[in-house]
Amino acid sequence: MPEEPSGRDRLLASLKKPLSRGQFTVAALLAVVGFASVAQVQATDRDDDYAGTRQEDLIQLLDSLAAASERAELEIARLEQTRSSLLNDTSSNNAALEQAREQANVLSILAGTVPTVGPGVVITVQDPTGAVGIDQLLNGLEELRDAGAEAIEINNLVRVVARTSLRDGEGGVIIDDQQLAPPYLIEAIGEPHTLEQALDFRGGFIEEIEQRPVSGEVSVQQVDTVEIATVREPTEAEYAVPVEEE
Repeated sequence: MPEEPSGRDRLLASLKKPLSRGQFTVAALLAVVGFASVAQVQATDRDDDYAGTRQEDLIQLLDSLAAASERAELEIARLEQTRSSLLNDTSSNNAALEQAREQANVLSILAGTVPTVGPGVVITVQDPTGAVGIDQLLNGLEELRDAGAEAIEINNLVRVVARTSLRDGEGGVIIDDQQLAPPYLIEAIGEPHTLEQALDFRGGFIEEIEQRPVSGEVSVQQVDTVEIATVREPTEAEYAVPVEEE
């Protein structure tokens, strides 16, 4: 009797034959099943990392994670509060700086240390007899100041400020050591109508100039733009000192 082929011989013989469509499908299925088995084993190994952990340890781990999350949220809240505080401080500082800048501008104009421009009046005083003196001019300047004049200039040479001095001189007046001769050109910045009305009232500047014995002439022109270019050098107070706020 012929000897039956062994299982090994049958396997080798089957491998030597061309693969049929059915055999190819079976091989593909076996490969997929093998891949899925390997993936399942790996996933099971990862899950097994905590499989043997005690319940107390797991609770402690969860508590640690919760505490870390809470600390992170608190840190985020603190940083947001710090940012808001910095933004508020910046806004406050900018507002204070802007206010200080505006105050400095106002004080510079009043002190006459900077050129300035604005609406106002242009006053021309004709003095054919040479009778206009410091009495008349000082009255006119005071009336302009009382009416709110913010800047005053005479003959494009002298900036009138709080410390301006006047005295009579030959052929005119001396203002802050500047010899001025008529006609006198007075330019003032302020509300034009108010400034003009401040000069034109009974017994006021205009009437005093135009009546005898002065017999001069005064013209007042309201303008949209008065340019005052003369400035004074800032001077330090010799006796007065500012009071410090408590």
